[in-house]
Amino acid sequence: MAKGKLIVFSAPSGSGKTTIVRHLLTEKALGLDFSISATSRQARGQEEHGKDYYFLSPEEFKKQAEADAFLEWEEVYTDNCYGTLKSELDRIWSMGKHVVFDIDVIGGLNIKRQFPKETLAVFVKPPSVEEMEKRLRLRQTDSEEKILERVAKAEKEISYAKDFDVILINDDLEVAKNDAFNLVNNFIQK
Repeated sequence: MAKGKLIVFSAPSGSGKTTIVRHLLTEKALGLDFSISATSRQARGQEEHGKDYYFLSPEEFKKQAEADAFLEWEEVYTDNCYGTLKSELDRIWSMGKHVVFDIDVIGGLNIKRQFPKETLAVFVKPPSVEEMEKRLRLRQTDSEEKILERVAKAEKEISYAKDFDVILINDDLEVAKNDAFNLVNNFIQK
């Protein structure tokens, strides 16, 4: 099976990475498909199993981890594990496409470490932590406690930005989408 490229987008919650990734998936010329992450958390809002995430019980997630089914995984928040199933790469590569990830910072760096030449690791940085917090509040999907937890975690995540191939500052979404397209297109053409 031919292996494609791996495109990692990581950022603190509220940075706009999901919006950017969704935009890139509409750009057919890039030949991307989305790596659906597995998680042990409950679905939020309109999220669907097998489309947004593979929602696993904490027990099932642990069983998959023990069976070495994950390329990478971690406990991102207390009792909330996230990971990339190895079967996702096989699924996407078998279609002749490149894999795009929307994952946490540590997971993104773990993929880059395992596939250094095949991976473009992009850190999406919000213009400020205050702006990021505002975006999280506007989403209206998290409790106040969760928002504060995500804001506190953002400081640590931003410290990893230097370890990524590119830092993409998202202070103007349309500019960030265009910059992301150019970065990915150039990387795929190599």
